[in-house]
Amino acid sequence: MVKIAIAGYGIEGEQSVKYWLSRGDDVVVVDEQETLSRAVPDGVPTRLGPHVLDDLSEFDLVVRTAGLAPHKISSAKRIWSATNEFFARCPAPIIGVTGTKGKGTTCSLITAILRAAGHTVHLVGNIGQPALETLPDIAEQDIVVYELSSFQLWDLEKSPHIAVVLMIEPDHLDVHASMEEYVQAKATIVRYQNRDDVVIYYADNHWSEEIAAQAISNKIRYGTAEDQGVYVKSSNFFVQDQLVCPVDCLTIAGNFNRENACAAITASLTVDRSVAPFVAEGLRSFHGLPHRLKYVATRGGVDYYDNSIATTPGSAVAALNSFEGKRIIILGGSDKGADYAPVIEACLNAGARVIAIGQTGDKIATLCEQAGVAVVRIEGGMREVVAAARSVADSGSTVILSPASASFDQYKSYADRGDQFIEAVLQLAQ
Repeated sequence: MVKIAIAGYGIEGEQSVKYWLSRGDDVVVVDEQETLSRAVPDGVPTRLGPHVLDDLSEFDLVVRTAGLAPHKISSAKRIWSATNEFFARCPAPIIGVTGTKGKGTTCSLITAILRAAGHTVHLVGNIGQPALETLPDIAEQDIVVYELSSFQLWDLEKSPHIAVVLMIEPDHLDVHASMEEYVQAKATIVRYQNRDDVVIYYADNHWSEEIAAQAISNKIRYGTAEDQGVYVKSSNFFVQDQLVCPVDCLTIAGNFNRENACAAITASLTVDRSVAPFVAEGLRSFHGLPHRLKYVATRGGVDYYDNSIATTPGSAVAALNSFEGKRIIILGGSDKGADYAPVIEACLNAGARVIAIGQTGDKIATLCEQAGVAVVRIEGGMREVVAAARSVADSGSTVILSPASASFDQYKSYADRGDQFIEAVLQLAQ
């Protein structure tokens, strides 16, 4: 019997406990929190508190949850993860997708295209079912699409057969020691590939190119006509001058989602060239994920969009540039060490107004004032925020919640923040 510590007890930790218990191992839950929000199975001991990770040398294996940095459990004999366990035991080929933003959408589009073509596809990771929960249902002839964050990739010991590297920008610098560490964590997606594997990467992002350059696998760039991958020309998706389908088959807004679709189509065609006739059907079947530039409602002639998933300046810029005309963007939240200058510059160029909120609101408001961008600083909750946006929005304007910051200063998650935004908008008078 192996003695295992499950380090960090959230959604992933809960599934890890069930998995290793089912294997007959001796499982202990360890967590830096004093109390747990999830129930631990009967008979499973817990060790809680701020110093619980200091000495884990008695355990044969420490299974860290994704957000727990490996260096915090340096006393372990061996550090492992649910992601490592899945990769070690999965019988089917894996398409792994990483990047700063767009991972969930790209994974969903790949899944939709391949399913439209008749493949059995398992969507796992941050976006889908917990990977270990899905493992017993996967057959050798199936395909796995795995959304991989830097936290999951940090100490991964096996790379996917097909690695997709989307645009990368600074993020999670409150957890990663530096941008270099963040990029190198992402680079694990190609580190263990062989020459028969494939990396698909974004043509116009130097960090994406930097990661691809580390691979010995086959390299496919996407995004421009000179690449082997998919690109947009004349309102159509093309690959090597061959028409794939019209862009308007994609039902979700934003130029960045066109780029995500280029990555998804490229990956799907790499798996199976014969899926080409099913790409349009797959794109049409996907209507977007919650809190990702989703239309909420029109109130008083003003359109409201929820893009709460945008926790980086780059993703906020992309959302802002997805619209024309008068725009009001809601910016701010908890601080991840980001540089807000690019999004303020984009607001200046677009003539957009800013509603500055949350922990980073003062910093954002100051940058707006220095740049000459109209800004309103709001201290309250989402009802007050939406009311402020409505007060400065003319009929025909677009209000976008795209905070460029994490949510944990005021909300449980980006989803909670988005849900409260939606509720506040729907309460506005017609």
